[in-house]
Amino acid sequence: MLIKLSGSGSLEHIRNMIKLMLKRYKMEIKIIKTEKDYEEASNRLESIFHSEPGTKENDELQILVMLMEKYENELLGEFPDPDPIEAIKFKMEQMNIDQKELAKIIGLKSRASEILSKKRPMSINIIRKISKALAIPADILIQPYETI
Repeated sequence: MLIKLSGSGSLEHIRNMIKLMLKRYKMEIKIIKTEKDYEEASNRLESIFHSEPGTKENDELQILVMLMEKYENELLGEFPDPDPIEAIKFKMEQMNIDQKELAKIIGLKSRASEILSKKRPMSINIIRKISKALAIPADILIQPYETI
């Protein structure tokens, strides 16, 4: 199981994991500061990606993932959630679903049109239906968006 970075305690958590691994396994782990460091970490990650849980390599894998996520977040910043309607349109295109099929999912043809044109906000019931049918996480669909 990989450990996800979250909150302000992330860096401290990484430091503690590194200290533990260095002590337990005498690993050579370094903070990723440059693109070269990142590339080296990526190569190492590929070589130990399928390591068994509980092994030295799996612990190293988890630390590398944390360090790489930290570097990526510092370099690129956090990605904002997509606009809910754009997410729906994107998934519809990927799944080759047209507005008629979305209307069947929602239950009303006019409602599908109003939602896709941002003339009407989605109800919780519609969010549930779309989330299930299009496999879009509900937390993306509940994001606020401007209606016209």
